[in-house]
Amino acid sequence: MAVKLDLLTKISPSIASSAEANVEYAAGHKNMLQLIELRWIAVIGQVTTIAAAILVFDINLPLVHMLQVLACLIAFNIASHLRWHERRPVANSELFMALLVDVATLTVQLYLSGGTTNPFAFLYLLQIIISAVLLEAWSTWTIVVVTLVCLALLAVFAQPLALPFDHARGIASIYVQGMLLCFAINAALLVIFISRISVTLRAKAAQLADLRQRAAEEDHIVRMGLLASGAAHELGTPLATLSVILGDWKRMPEFRDNPSLAEEIAEMQTQLKRCKAIVSGILLSAGSARGESAVRTTLHTFLDGLLEEWEERRQVAALEYENRIVEDIPVAFDSALKQTIDNLLDNAFEASPDWVRLEASVEDDTLRLVVLDKGPGFAPAMLAQFGKPYQSTKNRAGAGVGLFLVVNVARTLGGAVAARNREEGGAAVTLTIPLASIALSGEGEHA
Repeated sequence: MAVKLDLLTKISPSIASSAEANVEYAAGHKNMLQLIELRWIAVIGQVTTIAAAILVFDINLPLVHMLQVLACLIAFNIASHLRWHERRPVANSELFMALLVDVATLTVQLYLSGGTTNPFAFLYLLQIIISAVLLEAWSTWTIVVVTLVCLALLAVFAQPLALPFDHARGIASIYVQGMLLCFAINAALLVIFISRISVTLRAKAAQLADLRQRAAEEDHIVRMGLLASGAAHELGTPLATLSVILGDWKRMPEFRDNPSLAEEIAEMQTQLKRCKAIVSGILLSAGSARGESAVRTTLHTFLDGLLEEWEERRQVAALEYENRIVEDIPVAFDSALKQTIDNLLDNAFEASPDWVRLEASVEDDTLRLVVLDKGPGFAPAMLAQFGKPYQSTKNRAGAGVGLFLVVNVARTLGGAVAARNREEGGAAVTLTIPLASIALSGEGEHA
């Protein structure tokens, strides 16, 4: 047991870390698409600015060289779109390189159009702010250093624009107009894209929180399974001893000749067999693969047999069963899934001993089981925390584990569990399981 728990503590963090890395990469993919869109806006903006500078303000610019830089930027963006249009993981280093390309392109264009005397040199701030939002700390500071070096080199090597130094004219100055336009572009793009990126970051944070919660729950389930498995092993010996003793008692004249005692011994043997069956089920389902513990059957056979067996144990006053499944397809059910459905029925019975209803149907290749009762229903706080461990109205230690296990077994199979209160009173719990996770698709599936 100690060895298993030690292995668990080593394996669970690695699985959680892998899932968190996938979320990080998915968020990076969305951010990369944002950068591609921003780059297309930059292309349109550069074409418009160059055309206005030449045609409206009659500023002499090296048009051929600037268009060549634009062509390279367009080619890079097309290549980026072809690579990232599908959902692919994007690491921090790839976002970093993409921003470096944008900084390099802006630097060359500024070099060809006046260097630091070009009011659009303030666009470097856009690259820095975006990098601060998207990249890790070391990458952001690298962008800051690179842009600072580029700006310094432009001040040294770039030829200034042939514009009059007429700041005294205020808004009539071409430089001041360009600076105002650059500020407006920076502000608009930052508001639009930082808002979108913030949404992506919040979604990533929510996904990471959900993954950590699931990892904690799955760790809790595995530990419970290991403890249950250990307890089942320990119970095996005393149960076997009791079975031998009861067998000896049954053959003893004192008990054999006394009908009432013989009847009680027979009842004790029956209950003992049930205990042994429960222990065997725990050992079978605790950590077993589906192929090792699965039973080959059909939907109708499994559900009908499960409900008949459950009714014999519980003796509910009124049990309604509506099976709307048209095609009785072959499936493989294991003990964990059987116990899951039993738990739902048990909870309904405890809330409503006089009436329990089970509805079974198949919708969109999904098995849908609805368990209804006429009990008091779920408290709002329980509905908000449905499926969390130890959320229960039962005033005893350990209560609330059943629904927690139900939710996690369903989630393991790709399904879900939903709960609601019925308008006419009582509660309804819906279990959905994709048929693909239980259907027998070929001969490779075995009982």
